[in-house]
This record gives sequence, C-alpha cells and structure tokens, in this order.
Amino acid sequence: MRELSGKVAVVTGAGSGIGRALALGLAAEGMSLMLADIDPGGLAETASLLSPAEGSAARGSATEDGTPGGRVLTEITDVSDPAAVQHLADRTFGELGAVHVLCNNAGVFQGGRMWTREPEDVAWMFGVNLWGVLHGIRAFVPRMIEQDTEGHILNTVSAAGLFAVPYLGPYAVSKYAALAASQSLAQDLATAGSRLRVSALCPGGVRTALNRSGRLRPENLVAAGRTEDEAASSAIIDGLVEGGVDPAEVALAAIAAIREERFLVLTHPGHAEALRDQAEALIAGALPLFPGQGNRAGLSGQGDRAGFSGRADHTGLSGRAGRVDGSAGEGVLPGRG
Repeated sequence: MRELSGKVAVVTGAGSGIGRALALGLAAEGMSLMLADIDPGGLAETASLLSPAEGSAARGSATEDGTPGGRVLTEITDVSDPAAVQHLADRTFGELGAVHVLCNNAGVFQGGRMWTREPEDVAWMFGVNLWGVLHGIRAFVPRMIEQDTEGHILNTVSAAGLFAVPYLGPYAVSKYAALAASQSLAQDLATAGSRLRVSALCPGGVRTALNRSGRLRPENLVAAGRTEDEAASSAIIDGLVEGGVDPAEVALAAIAAIREERFLVLTHPGHAEALRDQAEALIAGALPLFPGQGNRAGLSGQGDRAGFSGRADHTGLSGRAGRVDGSAGEGVLPGRG
C-alpha cells in the first residue's frame, strides 16, 4: 500500500507509546484518523498533539484541519469488549466513509511465573492483547474487504510473541497467540484473493507506559496480593522500558512495512539472528535459550536500546538463542550473577 495520503487509519491504544507514535506518523503521511483508547486523558493528549486547537475535545469530537489528511476523531474504547469495538467500527465507517489502515495496537502487561498467575491476570491480558486483535479483525476486516481497495492491518504483537522468556510467560502466551492470529489472517486474506495485507509488529524494549498499564486494569480483574516473582517481572519490564527505543522509531518501521507489504516487522537487529537460532534449536528437539541467556546479561533490563536482555548492543534481545546445553544458563536471571 504505497499511497497513504487522503486515506483513513484506525489506531487503538492511541493514548500513549507506540499508538501515539503511529497516530503522529500516519497523520504526517496525510491520513485521516480514528483514535481509540480506554484512557480518556491519554487519548485527549494525543488528539491535542494532532490538532492543538481542539486538544481538549471530548469523546466523539472531530477536527477538519488538525492533520494534513483532514479529520481526527476520537473514541473511548475498551478493546476487550466486542460491542465497544463494533461501535468503533460503525462510527468510523459512518463518519469517515472507509478504513484503509487498521492498527490493532492496544496492549497491557502482567508478568510472573506460569504457575503463580491468577485467572484474572490471564483474562486481563488475553482480553486486550489477543481478543482486542480478534475483535478488531471481526469488526473492521469484512467491510475493508468489501471496499475492494488496497488496505492493511497492522497488529502490534511483541518480541515476547517470538521468544518465551522467564517471568514473562503469561504475557508471552497472549502475544504468541496474537502472532498466530496475524499469520492466520494474512493467509486467509491471501487465499481469498483480497487486496488487504497484514503486518505483525514485534518490537523489543520501547519507551512506553507498558510497565504502568495496570492503572487501567478493570476492578473485576484485579488479582489479590503481589507475589515475589511478580515484583521481579516488574523490575525487568521497568528496565526494558527505560532502556528501550523511542516509539517514533517503531512507528517509522511499521509505516515502512505497510508500504512494503512486509509481514514480520522487527525493531532490533539481533532479533533476526535469534529467530534463526531458535528455529534450529526447535528442529533439533531442544529447548531454545532465550536471547541473552548465554551472555550473563539475562533479563536485567539495564542498558540502552535493549529488548529483553539489557545489553547495550542495539540488538534488543541480545545474543544468540542457541540451544540449552546445561552450561550457559547461569547468572541470567535478575539478582543472579
């Protein structure tokens, strides 16, 4: 999809981080926007960056000259609620007439070991990270197909959807599922002869508010207490966010992938090599090392531009994935070595 100017884009999770950066980047390309988020304050702030005169506009507002593309609409949306996402789609098509780029971007984080997470933890993450993508597909894609125009669906996954690492298991499960949904969607569209394309955005560490997403957690899905492993995972994600890349860099990579019709979008150079090593380990029947496991950086989250490992080597998930051989796993967890 080479031409973006004058087209329409929808961005969920637009109130901060990658979603805000996508909104700014797509606006700069000349697109009209429907921006959605569960956080009213963050959504209003993003809108103010796009259209200063209307920055304090409430839900349902629109501006005609806020971006080169024309209109900017906002809608407070809980993407885990299918009715809310359906309403978002109805309003977008009703007021903007079409959708050419759909960014299913909203995401939340809860860490911890696989055996300590409460059902509420998993339900919350799956509701946003997986069902948010599925609801977006169901609400928007049929009408995008009917348009019979070029179009693109960008699903924000995560490097955690490529590499399963300690302390992040439940989050990784939700992101692996989001990657599978993206690949299945792309295959379905291809076999149907659709003009729509799909990208799975898999960033490593990014300077976002992901480590503070619990502030938006529904009261009915709050688990009691805080476990020791949850505290450890919080330290990891704090380090990843602090040492991550600028969201604007991720948005630029995503927009380039839309133009190039590229499925997998990696943001850290070391991820490609780590994927190859992981595939070799799996083919050999071995449990892959998680990236960074063999270099004693582990999951410290320290350093700049890190993905999971915290090594300041610009690779994100640094090091080679390799295979578990019983000798390279020491000193890789927080507080050990």
